[in-house]
Amino acid sequence: MLKPAVWHEDARGVPRSLEYGDFYFGAAGALPQARHIFLGGNGLPGRWRGRAAFTIAETGFGLGHNFLATWRAWLDDPERSRRLHYLAFEAHPFRGEDLLRAWDRLPDDHRSLALELAGRWPALLPGVHRLDLQDGRVTLTLLFGDIRRLARQAQARVDAFFLDGFAPRANPDMWSPTVFGQLRRLAVAGATAATWCSAGQMRRDLRDAGFLVERFPGIAGKRDMTAAVLRPGLGVASGVPVRCRVAVVGGGLAGAGVAQALAGRGHEVEVWDPQCALDLEPALRRRGAAALVPALSPDDDTRARLSRAGLARARARWLGLGGIARPQACGALVCAQSEAQAGGQRAALARLGFPEDWVRWLDPLQAGLQAGVGVSWGGLWFPDALNVCPGELIAALLGLPGVTRRAAAIGTVAPANGGGWLLRSPSGQTVGQADHVVLANALQARVLLAAVVPVEHFPVLAGLAPLAGQVSLYPAGASDVPHCVLSGRGYCLPPRDGWGVAGSTYRPDVSEAAVDEAGHRDILARVQGWINAQDIPWLGRGAATGWAGWRAATRDHLPVIGAVPDRPGLWLACAYGSRGLSWSALAGELIGAWMDGEPVPIERELARRIGLR
Repeated sequence: MLKPAVWHEDARGVPRSLEYGDFYFGAAGALPQARHIFLGGNGLPGRWRGRAAFTIAETGFGLGHNFLATWRAWLDDPERSRRLHYLAFEAHPFRGEDLLRAWDRLPDDHRSLALELAGRWPALLPGVHRLDLQDGRVTLTLLFGDIRRLARQAQARVDAFFLDGFAPRANPDMWSPTVFGQLRRLAVAGATAATWCSAGQMRRDLRDAGFLVERFPGIAGKRDMTAAVLRPGLGVASGVPVRCRVAVVGGGLAGAGVAQALAGRGHEVEVWDPQCALDLEPALRRRGAAALVPALSPDDDTRARLSRAGLARARARWLGLGGIARPQACGALVCAQSEAQAGGQRAALARLGFPEDWVRWLDPLQAGLQAGVGVSWGGLWFPDALNVCPGELIAALLGLPGVTRRAAAIGTVAPANGGGWLLRSPSGQTVGQADHVVLANALQARVLLAAVVPVEHFPVLAGLAPLAGQVSLYPAGASDVPHCVLSGRGYCLPPRDGWGVAGSTYRPDVSEAAVDEAGHRDILARVQGWINAQDIPWLGRGAATGWAGWRAATRDHLPVIGAVPDRPGLWLACAYGSRGLSWSALAGELIGAWMDGEPVPIERELARRIGLR
């Protein structure tokens, strides 16, 4: 359970940690200390000049002064790198209102940056949080939790380290040989480190981890500080991002999410699909909706952790879109289906200790007021959940600058002489070539992959199965009920563009995905079992239409996202099952981060669980 920091300051107004009995910065003040020790000790700003990207990792984010000073120095340097990535660990993050209290004393040129950061500050949930700042040119990747675990989970290629934990006597875990060993794992060749600490044991442990260590003059009466550089011959390649031509096979939610992420990084993206949302009349695209609701489990399992990351990336990428493509940030009520399940939901919340601004329990009266619909047993309220029009979303993403749609089917992909990949039509004609290919076409991804590598090497693909499903659409008129997404045994969504949606069916052993009356009856029976359907004026009334299609799902209901082993430039983004919205933006961000050598917005163990295995 994540334990947030508690704001406390001494009689002089200097912030102090009650957890560790130490101050957040020294006598010199936070910004002068950041400039002298962490920027100066790492040779900055000089070392980022002329670079495509530069990555910094900090071992204790604290009040964020080192990050704000770095961001300001980067902005003030006309020769700065094109992008700045900043990775920071924090066991006890502050709430946003406490950070604003600390930042109120900043100079104006730093305060404007602090206000932008405050507007994106995440809920205090354990794990990795990726924040996009400065129109995406600055990224802040926060890792909330114990650094002993999270240092092993981080994925990045780091140029400079800011070692800024509380004093070793108060917080020895931050300065341990284990943590230093993980920092070396993240370091690129020539990486540097700097810290205010000059304790002999810390210096020896840093040396043993592979760094050449020196003393330098301190600041504000402190005699020494420590600076270090990784020994020659150690370190990973820097992974300089290069503009590439990328072919995405599949123009649905999977392909559109990848296309947005890669085009946003400057890559030239072609999406190959003979039929997609761009081919539909706008009136048809606007029919229907789908919900993006995070999962929650008592043990915070893989699916729950990934779904949090997926929702966060979707909100970051999609809430800036215009028109109907922009999701409705209406929230979701995950309704208990019995009194026993209601008790289980409350027990899970108590065990997890998640903040109420991200999820909280609503009793039946509170739930009914929130939704505008009677709910029998209450439920979990997720205020960040989204109601999305998939057709409009896909069309908007495929229409972004840098994305070209090719209305053609791909029959095979094959390695090209000299590197890259050839794309061939079903008849065998070469129709395109790319540096990278992302297979984002559900069940067909396995078919295309089988021509390149034996798919029996990957058991997860052997379990990939088709699953038919149907949703029901009803004319909703001017109704706005329910006011939020209702999820339980089935779901019911707030009307969009005059249509209400209820769903859905799961048919594993059928040969055709089709809309039929049996499906409408099944959906209606599911939903009426846990809400007062009479409160929803459109549900089950009038002539229902609908949508039917296929889902591709693995046995563990996790997506398959990542590089194909031993096939450089070939990627998978498939098996999204019934959570296409949850995985769409996240998959794009993951592939983009891996491709460009950026900090990765999920933990290493989660990446392994969704990779080819």
